[in-house]
Amino acid sequence: MTVEATIDPAADTCQMMEHLPFNTDDVIGGRARIGLIVLATDYTVEHEFRKVFTVPGVDFYGARIENSNTVTPETLAAMEKKIPSTLSLILPGAPLDVVAYGCTSASMVIGEETVFNRIREVQPDAKCTTPITAAFAAFDAFDAKRIAVLTPYTRDVNDKVRRYIENAGYTVPVFGSFNEDQDPTVARIDSESLSNAVDAITKDHEVDMVFVSCTSVRLLDAAPIIEKRIGLPVTSSNHAMAWHCLRLAGVDEPMPHFGRLYEHKLKS
Repeated sequence: MTVEATIDPAADTCQMMEHLPFNTDDVIGGRARIGLIVLATDYTVEHEFRKVFTVPGVDFYGARIENSNTVTPETLAAMEKKIPSTLSLILPGAPLDVVAYGCTSASMVIGEETVFNRIREVQPDAKCTTPITAAFAAFDAFDAKRIAVLTPYTRDVNDKVRRYIENAGYTVPVFGSFNEDQDPTVARIDSESLSNAVDAITKDHEVDMVFVSCTSVRLLDAAPIIEKRIGLPVTSSNHAMAWHCLRLAGVDEPMPHFGRLYEHKLKS
């Protein structure tokens, strides 16, 4: 049985007040609006970005892109065509200052410029970054050329990562990997394991900086601790990309509690 509610205008005692006056301000995203494309399988990048994006008026907005749990060159390349439709879900019709595509290995498989072109289909005026774009900016901030690289990836992906970094003009004297292709497992790798792996790849190797690749890896909190112990700058996909987003948006305040990189501006 369907019961229909009716209102007797004669018995209605509610006074309806419409068109009340109001003012507006720019508290949310008033200084910078940053769009973040997140992998559907990613547990980590938003968690770490929330810790970094604490500057008043600077906010990030995310949307999740469909991807495979298993990381292979083929599954990474398949994301390219989905970038515009995913980005269109972030504040539709509103301009973003910066857009970050949150997959390190896919950015290298697809190519940074191709990723940027896909972003510009939706946000033509936004500055663009990816984890590897941010990593290169971080290397340049320290004038670092010899990079120790740590990843969770399997050999087929690692080969592409190493070649991409070397083709950009850097040297990779040592490359370490956990050889794990499942994102949910990568997100659970603990800080002690990461710290031990960094020790392993830097011991007896002459390097300028350490880069830990993959947005699923949790390194933000551990980075400054590891830096103090090994005496080298350390960054990761999320660590570098959050810094790069801020700097591209013109936010240059130092945040030394996140490590040495966050004391640097972009190198001109």
